[in-house]
Amino acid sequence: METNRRFLELSVVVPTYQERQNIAPLLASLELALGGIQWEVIFVDDHSPDHTADFIRSLAMSNPRVRILERVGRRGLSSACIEGMMASAAPFIAIMDADMQHDETVLPAMLRQLQSHDLDLVVASRRVAGGSMGEFAEERVQLSNLGSRISKLVCHCDVTDPMSGFFVARSQFLRSSVSHLTGRGFKILVDILASSPTPPRIAEMPYRFRNRVAGESKLDTNVALEYLYLIVDKMVGRFVPTRFALFVCIGLLGLLLHLSILGMFHEFDTSQFSVGQATATLVAMMFNFFLNNLVTFRDRRLKGWKLLQGLLVFYAACTIGLLINLAFADRLLLAGLPWYIAGISGMAISSVWNYGVNTVVTWRRRLNSDERKLPPQVWETAQSVFR
Repeated sequence: METNRRFLELSVVVPTYQERQNIAPLLASLELALGGIQWEVIFVDDHSPDHTADFIRSLAMSNPRVRILERVGRRGLSSACIEGMMASAAPFIAIMDADMQHDETVLPAMLRQLQSHDLDLVVASRRVAGGSMGEFAEERVQLSNLGSRISKLVCHCDVTDPMSGFFVARSQFLRSSVSHLTGRGFKILVDILASSPTPPRIAEMPYRFRNRVAGESKLDTNVALEYLYLIVDKMVGRFVPTRFALFVCIGLLGLLLHLSILGMFHEFDTSQFSVGQATATLVAMMFNFFLNNLVTFRDRRLKGWKLLQGLLVFYAACTIGLLINLAFADRLLLAGLPWYIAGISGMAISSVWNYGVNTVVTWRRRLNSDERKLPPQVWETAQSVFR
């Protein structure tokens, strides 16, 4: 039996949160831009308070191209893109924002380039000839430039605009990388480029970044922290849990602060070493607590009275960690190990103790399977040093 039905070519995945006003203009623009292409648009909405998902459902009732995935209890652009990509049956998938800042008119050319060349990905770039950052504020441009430079630490290819959130990819390539994705934050392209098992074959196409049509930008401090988490995860996540790596890095910063304060006391009055040591310890612990609350455990951030309660619990847990450090290092030293091995081992065991206890007690978060696999028998070892 013959049929004139054309197969689906392209799925456009659009993550949304509070974007109700932009949905109709975006859909109309896609209709004009993608003429002659068999396409669909998959909106992935994070249960927006402005009922973006309900509005999209009303459009889907009369437009078979429109699909909606509404997520409840989950947030994040990258994870929304991943769920949208995995819900598509199309051989090619486009990712773009809902705020009309991405130029949908370049999608056909991006798709043709992907179809006609042996490529995995075509990135819409603001940094190649013919592209533009538009009317981006100078501060935003500088932040974007910094993010692009940092991304080179983890990306497996050379691309001018890794911070772009606008690209078309082969679905087969995306599925080959999906199990390695971090799925955190807003920079899904960096995540994909850093997670690909093999260096991806990429082309770039210029476009001019436009001003937002309606709604408010989602960029804030949390976006930068999520990007930091992504970079750290891609650098060390294969070896240790990313959250633990952040915890240790903050601990090292606290150690530098501790030594600086102790050094100032020693410089002005050498007889006040004990006072300086106590002051430095208290200040460094407080520094570690607030920075961990802001960065490492930002998804469990303590506020109000819980912040004060958490600080006191953090002090108590870290004090026990210090005792474990001293007792464990002393045992190793008595066993004949070099002093520096004993010292490093003591710090390592107390770091794991501090992380595990504060994760579960201070920030009330369950350890996942990877975190439980930090040094084996850590809890038994911690208990044994007091026997």
